[in-house]
Amino acid sequence: MCDDFTFEAEQQAVTAGVSRRTFGVAGTAAAMAAWTPAAAAGKAPALRETVVAVPTPDGTADAVFVHPAKGRHPAVVMWPDIAGIRDANKAMARRLAEAGFAVLLVNQYYRSAKAPVLADFASWRTPAGQERLRPMIAQINPEGIIRDGGAFVAWLDKQAAVDTRRGIGTTGYCMGGPFAVRTAFAAPARVGAVGSFHGGGLVTDKPDSPHLLLPRTRAAYLIAVARNDDGRAPADKDTFKVAATAAGRAAEVEVYAADHGWTVPDSPVYDKAEAERAWARLLALLAKL
Repeated sequence: MCDDFTFEAEQQAVTAGVSRRTFGVAGTAAAMAAWTPAAAAGKAPALRETVVAVPTPDGTADAVFVHPAKGRHPAVVMWPDIAGIRDANKAMARRLAEAGFAVLLVNQYYRSAKAPVLADFASWRTPAGQERLRPMIAQINPEGIIRDGGAFVAWLDKQAAVDTRRGIGTTGYCMGGPFAVRTAFAAPARVGAVGSFHGGGLVTDKPDSPHLLLPRTRAAYLIAVARNDDGRAPADKDTFKVAATAAGRAAEVEVYAADHGWTVPDSPVYDKAEAERAWARLLALLAKL
C-alpha cells in the first residue's frame, strides 16, 4: 500500500537522524521555499486562485482552481497524496500555474469531508490522523475515481481560463498515481499526458489494474518511481513498460534515487535535487499538450 511505503520512508529518515519534529520546524520551511511562487517577485504571471465546487455523479467535489490571471491555458487535474489538499500541494499547484497551466487540485475525500482533512503530511501517521482517514479511504474505489476524473475534465472544459484547443494533463502523487491513469481512461479524447510520482498500485493482479487500462487511453506517461517502492516490487516498472508498448502509448518510466514521497515539499523524505529533476520531466511532458 502507498501509505505503508511512505511510513517506511519516514522511518528511514528518522533513522538517518531527521526527526519528524525537526523536519516539521526546519525542513518543511526550507523545502516549501523551493515551491514559493515567483509571481510576487515579478518573475511570473499573476495568478487567480479560487475554491470551487465541481459536480460529479457522486456529489459535489471541492477543489482549488489556480491559473494565470490572464489568457487561456492547457488544464491539469492534480491528485494529491494520502494527506489530501494542504499548503504543500497548493504551492505545487501554484508553481504549475506559473508555468502556464490551469490547475485543478482536487479533494479525493469529498464524499466524506471538505478539504483540508489534515493540516499537513505528518498528521496522517498519527493515531488521530489514521482514524480520520480510514473511513474516507474506504469511500474511494476505482469506479468512483473514473467517474470523478471524467467530471473534473468536463468541468475544466467549461472554464474561460482553459484552452480547449489543447489537451489536458493529470498528475498524481502516491495514492493519486493510479487516479491519474484512471482519469486518462475516463476521458481519453481529452487527456493527453499523465504524470505519476511515487504512485502506488499502478500494477496489480486485478482486472481493472491501471496498467491494463492503457490501451483505452491516448495519453503519454511519465512514471517516476521511488527507489524503495521499486525495491519492494521491482517487476512493476517493467510490467508497466510492456503494457505501454503493447498499447502504443509513450511512457517514460524511471526509478529515481529518492524514497517514496520525495517530490512533495512537506514530506520528511523530500529530496530537492530529485524533485526538481522530476519537475523538469513533468514540464517537458505537459509541453506536448
